[in-house]
Amino acid sequence: MDGAADRGSAVVDGAELAIDTIRTLAIDAVEKAQSGHAGAPMGLAAVGYTLWTRFLRYDPEDPTWINRDRFVLSAGHASMLLYSLLHLADVQAVDRQGRLQGRPAVSLDDIEHFRQLGSVTPGHPEYRHTTGVETTTGPLGQGCGNSVGMAMAERWLAARFNKPDRKLFDYSVYVICSDGDLMEGVASEAASLAGHLKLSNLCWIYDDNTVTIEGHTDLAFSEDVAARFRAYGWATREVADANDTEAFAKAVEAFRATSDRPTLIRVRSVIGYGSPHKQGTSRIHSDPLGPDEVRLTKAAYGWPQDARFRVPDGVRAHFAETLGARGKALRQAWEADFGRYREAEPHLARELDLMRGGEAPDGWDADIPVFPADPKGVASREASGKTLNAVARHIPWLLGGAADLAPSTKTRLEFEEAGTFGPESYGGRNLHFGVREHAMGAIVNGLALSGLRPYTGTFLIFSDYMRPPTRLAALMELPVVFVFTHDSIGLGEDGPTHQPIEQLAALRAIPGLITLRPGDANETAEAWRTILGQSRRPACLVLSRQALPTLDRRRYAPAQGVRRGAYVLAGAEERPQVILMATGSEVSLCVDVYERLSSEGMAARVVSMPSWDLFEQQDQVYRDQVLPPDVVGRVAVEAGTSLGWDRYAGPGGAILAMHTFGASAPIADLRTRFGFTPDHLYEAAKAQAARGKP
Repeated sequence: MDGAADRGSAVVDGAELAIDTIRTLAIDAVEKAQSGHAGAPMGLAAVGYTLWTRFLRYDPEDPTWINRDRFVLSAGHASMLLYSLLHLADVQAVDRQGRLQGRPAVSLDDIEHFRQLGSVTPGHPEYRHTTGVETTTGPLGQGCGNSVGMAMAERWLAARFNKPDRKLFDYSVYVICSDGDLMEGVASEAASLAGHLKLSNLCWIYDDNTVTIEGHTDLAFSEDVAARFRAYGWATREVADANDTEAFAKAVEAFRATSDRPTLIRVRSVIGYGSPHKQGTSRIHSDPLGPDEVRLTKAAYGWPQDARFRVPDGVRAHFAETLGARGKALRQAWEADFGRYREAEPHLARELDLMRGGEAPDGWDADIPVFPADPKGVASREASGKTLNAVARHIPWLLGGAADLAPSTKTRLEFEEAGTFGPESYGGRNLHFGVREHAMGAIVNGLALSGLRPYTGTFLIFSDYMRPPTRLAALMELPVVFVFTHDSIGLGEDGPTHQPIEQLAALRAIPGLITLRPGDANETAEAWRTILGQSRRPACLVLSRQALPTLDRRRYAPAQGVRRGAYVLAGAEERPQVILMATGSEVSLCVDVYERLSSEGMAARVVSMPSWDLFEQQDQVYRDQVLPPDVVGRVAVEAGTSLGWDRYAGPGGAILAMHTFGASAPIADLRTRFGFTPDHLYEAAKAQAARGKP
């Protein structure tokens, strides 16, 4: 093909040069790195260009403006499309506190170092790593789920803060998603909920290029995608040629005029557009073109064949005159309006300041309950629900829900003003995700990316269904709270399909994720205080279905030790012969055996270890105080897999844990069957104490 052929019927003067700049930057970056994906940026360059220059409400000089439109590249493998746009738009870098750094977010040098160590242009876009990246994408479907959370956040923020004479929030969320995104179940779950919620501020741009790594999509994908989305309650638009900028612009205008449902714009593109021998094939999906094909492709664009990383004069100015001028004017008008809003609504303005800064209002934890000692006690899920409701009254942007399990997970906000989020009232704080754990995790990440403080609720066994977004929350340092109940064989008759064994170890394996399994009601309350007191880490709260004795804190150490991950609950006053350590429901079992050993004159110690993650952050002096290295007599107890406990039990220590799946039976029978009884622990403790004798 020559440079004029098949260029699209409605490419305007000046646009073609910018579009080809996007394409050739992607080609050159991938070729130099000998790694990456140039095919989608080549096919979607006109779409990205048109959206950014004609529609996006975004100020490159202030990329954290809270009312900006969000642009999500769910097809994260096409990262060079985003990096090229960020560079050409001259988006300015900000630090982690949102302060401008006086340099571009993505320089031409950064593009030349695509996928190299230390560059801000990694293989897939990473939130916090590169200014202008709204969310970390790459695992397909996750960006789609995030975008639903972002759209929900806009609706909630508008309901909370907008006034009849001032609209602080009215942004849109645009997503580029691929065939692969729409094959993933998480995208389908999220789309179904978005349609139900009538999120008309949400637009997914479906890059229908019919190619995946294995070949053409008809190998495994033949459904009518538009019909599926119409069944979800979405509006759908068709663009027959991704290079037809006017047709795409009309589709976006139709989205902007739609007020009762989200929109899917299906864009027919050619992957690797312009490559004479590779366009439209899987060979362009994730491989460089090769030197000869690069030259031929640039010739097809009418581009200098030997030019590398070329940005012609006028291209950056074109972005500045369109996106830059429009975004700056909109942002400045918004800031002036917000100044007047601050005078008229100081309390709400203060709320917004705190929310944006990741802070909580003064006294947010004043009403956290203190639970009286009670041998019968309460389930930690019950204590969690009471604590959640106590703190949520003071943090208006704390909101969440469950995957159709709120009555069981105790994650419903019960006070009257909490309300329910939905098309009739977007200001509600109780979210209903339906039976959609995977989407729930991705959606709350989108809520957190928008400055809200979200939580989820489901059974621990179903943490497997939402592991990808949990991992991404940790990677992005998002302060999401994942509430997981029914934490062990203690749930009883539901049996091994619902009794988690390996899930705790799997959560503990995620870097940056705080996993807390509290031992009684007061530890649960302190766990919430610990979680909500930080703003850069997600946390899992792992809770029991069955009642746990509420320990007498006049006799045992205060529950505030939770914040350090592990603490000496009993027996701190003397050198122990044996240390009993546990989490969750097994802590009270250790306390019972401790009392028996103490009555026999043995120096024993109980260590409650609700969070290994937090304990490992303490200095060595503190850790050695809790677990003296020279005390070799140790027993670790947890109704889950033994994996990882050897680091605390030591080479010869005993570990009472699960080594098989559970069974369907009453809890008392299960405890006996699997060895979680006072007698079994007592014998193990006696044997361990004997190890420490001279």
